[in-house]
Amino acid sequence: MTNETIPEQRRGLKPLPQIQHNPHFETIGGEAVIARLADRFYFHMDTRPEAAGIRAMHEPDLSHARQVLVKFLVEWLGGPKVYSAERGHPRLRQKHISFPIGNAERDAWMLCMKLAMEDVVASVVLRQQLEQAFFKTADFIRNDKGSTHA
Repeated sequence: MTNETIPEQRRGLKPLPQIQHNPHFETIGGEAVIARLADRFYFHMDTRPEAAGIRAMHEPDLSHARQVLVKFLVEWLGGPKVYSAERGHPRLRQKHISFPIGNAERDAWMLCMKLAMEDVVASVVLRQQLEQAFFKTADFIRNDKGSTHA
């Protein structure tokens, strides 16, 4: 009997946890709802005074940023992996490193996303779950001196 045929527990190895399927893509309503979420996100970024700083980090025409956000969110929420196929690994910190992102920028981004979710996502429970996940990601992207990731 080779090492490969001995059960993992008998070799002293813990079995790898099963990768859980991310149900959020289906729960939110698929790509059409995610596209509406991105539309509302950029609407709030364009119209909220609190978001003026992060809006200034974007091109005047938000259509390309919107397309990229939709593809990223589709994949991040458990849908088809189009973003990675086209753009590679997200590497969010690396892709945002040229922009100064601190607490104020994170909070402005979160405000726009929270308002967009209130506009589009019917389920309060799903909004709360996504808000927690978005906050972790937005906080990870911070690159100011107060960031533990800088």
